Amino acid sequence: MIYQMYFSPTGGTKKVSDIVCKVWECPKKTIDLMKQEDLKEAGNLTAEDICIAAVPSFGGRVPEPVKDMFKSIRGNGAKAVLIAVYGNRAFDDTLLELKDMLENADFTCIGAIAAVAEHSILRQFGTGRPDIEDEKKLREYAGRIKDALDSGKGFASLLVPGNYPYREYHGVPFKPEAGRKCNRCGICIKQCPAQAISAQNPKRTDKEKCISCLHCISVCPQKARKNKKLLLFMAGRGMKKKCEGRKENYLFYKMK
Repeated sequence: MIYQMYFSPTGGTKKVSDIVCKVWECPKKTIDLMKQEDLKEAGNLTAEDICIAAVPSFGGRVPEPVKDMFKSIRGNGAKAVLIAVYGNRAFDDTLLELKDMLENADFTCIGAIAAVAEHSILRQFGTGRPDIEDEKKLREYAGRIKDALDSGKGFASLLVPGNYPYREYHGVPFKPEAGRKCNRCGICIKQCPAQAISAQNPKRTDKEKCISCLHCISVCPQKARKNKKLLLFMAGRGMKKKCEGRKENYLFYKMK
């Protein structure tokens, strides 16, 4: 069984995961890590299973809620392909941290991909990615891993970029709040992975809990939740040098 597991607050990580998973033409179980009902279904895997685990890179790290999500999943030797999706800056220690997390959950990590998607906050960076060129490259990467699996030769210990201690990340100042269009439907409250939106006053965001994933903005049917335009403008100027140009996708694996 192929387990497609992803944490994708604004959809970019899922797009990458979907492209990679298409190479495996067999039944798949989709696990949206932000849905409790999906998370419960993940349960325990077996050594015959393959897990495609995809997360976005938040400041070069795995998003905080994902760490708790994987504590409830046991790999039991299942093979794992790791995917870190970054917004055209850098993925820093994301793959290394994800590898450590999955190995602690008894997965055998055999390969990893770092892929670019449109920046979830500053949309002017990586706009439209993954695009046609990315899809071609990602399918090639996934095909190489699949061919290596099918060969039965086995994989050497997976080495991915990253450093210890992991890069420090203290969040970003983008904390969405709702305006007058908010009708208190409660969708953002139920779907916030950090439980940062109050049921009593959904127009407000707990800035200490919020991880700035912007999932609340993407699911709001009224388009009521937003970040401050001036803050976005200033951040865009500050990040321009780090995020300009076309960053690459990367593949990591090694046969025995």
